[in-house]
Amino acid sequence: GLRKPKTKRAKRFLEKREPKLSENIKNAMLIKGGNANLTVTQVLRDVVLTFFLNFLRKNITRPFEDQTSLEFFSKKSDCSLFMFGSHNKKRPNNLVIGRMYDYHVLDMIELGIEKFVSLKDIKNSKCPEGTKPMLIFAGDDFDVTEDYRRLKSLLIDFFRGPTVSNIRLAGLEYVLHFTALNGKIYFRSYKLLLKKSGCRTPRIELEEMGPSLDLVLRRTHLASDDLYKLSMKTPKALKPKKKKNISHDTFGTTYGRIHMQKQDLSKLQTRKMKGLKKRPAERITEDQEKKSKKMKKH
Repeated sequence: GLRKPKTKRAKRFLEKREPKLSENIKNAMLIKGGNANLTVTQVLRDVVLTFFLNFLRKNITRPFEDQTSLEFFSKKSDCSLFMFGSHNKKRPNNLVIGRMYDYHVLDMIELGIEKFVSLKDIKNSKCPEGTKPMLIFAGDDFDVTEDYRRLKSLLIDFFRGPTVSNIRLAGLEYVLHFTALNGKIYFRSYKLLLKKSGCRTPRIELEEMGPSLDLVLRRTHLASDDLYKLSMKTPKALKPKKKKNISHDTFGTTYGRIHMQKQDLSKLQTRKMKGLKKRPAERITEDQEKKSKKMKKH
């Protein structure tokens, strides 16, 4: 059977790893292959610097041939996202971006770096480390082609940052732009500048801050539709409960239907006005009717 934790610290550690209704923020590990060149190393370093990822390790592995070491590191460090950089004659300047489900590889997409401009080569001011970016995807391929659709989902998972309930206007200062065009993916990152416009809404300008990458799609390892659906499944407890007898019209007005028992209007309390008072003759006839009803019951 399973060994029970002996210390409170071990117990807390195991509780943190347990399945939850609202999962922990996804952590990413960055792995440098044994034969990574200067370009690949710098790309990984820029990703670490920009997104405040604290994990850069060296490992001689080939993700598409053998995933055991990736799965081992994923479980050991509780990371469900990974980026692997390598370089060889067959696949120069190679990046593999992927994600795990239950510590097994779910999706994995290989990208070739054709052009790269580093963070330090663009001399503009930078956003603070760990700033939550706004993600923009341009190009029909991201909605039409299955490989690109899955890549879009992967990139959102990787770069979205922590989930926050609200954000101030000044916090919207970092833009990541992905363009799919003619079989290539153009990755650009900008700092958003809020300028005076003479009215309440500020004028917006984008200033490139790096890194900048021109990528090409290489190999893919995509999960089957069934497994992908399973990984996206929302727990029953988090699903909104269906509200009965509520409808909306075209203008967004909410209508509610309530069910009531039939009311006895004779017992309805009305305002005590002189004009509504019963005359003595009416009272006598009412009393006679009540007596006759009682007689019938007996």
